[in-house]
Amino acid sequence: MFRRTFWFTTGVAAGVWATTKVNRKLKQLTPESLARTAGNKAIEAGHRIKDRAVGFALDVRDNMAVREAELGDALGINENPELPAPRRHIAIENRNNPKYVEGSAYQTYPYNRNEDH
Repeated sequence: MFRRTFWFTTGVAAGVWATTKVNRKLKQLTPESLARTAGNKAIEAGHRIKDRAVGFALDVRDNMAVREAELGDALGINENPELPAPRRHIAIENRNNPKYVEGSAYQTYPYNRNEDH
């Protein structure tokens, strides 16, 4: 009698266990659950790709700065760069300016508004 009770209890426990496993798997295979799982995996993959891209960009920026410094040292640019004086262009002619020379390329004919009347 004890043996029958043992095997009956073991069978009931195995049936409950199998039923629970099957129900869990069926819930995992519903369209909503599959969509949620796929979305979560896509988000995780996106985060991994973003982290790798940011790391790559930072590495490129650091190595670029190092290489620019090496090239600047090799070419002597980093030593005390002297920039040329800024160029000035004459926007409005000033005859009182000592640089104004009659007949130069900068000479233009003045416009006299009184001549129109």
